[in-house]
Amino acid sequence: MKFKIHTDYIQLIQLLKAIQWAETGGQAKWLVEEGLVRLNGEVEFRKRAKLRVGDVVEMDGMQVLITG
Repeated sequence: MKFKIHTDYIQLIQLLKAIQWAETGGQAKWLVEEGLVRLNGEVEFRKRAKLRVGDVVEMDGMQVLITG
């Protein structure tokens, strides 16, 4: 899947809500805190990590590429 951003970046928890991998901000934070989300192949614990064009986010066998 691809997700297009129109700004310099999107925060990780905002992305998780936007692509409906999380229903709420609280759920998005929990997913990250539990180490269930990977950014560019590495487990990401920063809830507000800035995702930029070219970044790949993965969770539970799903993958999204950030595009511009």
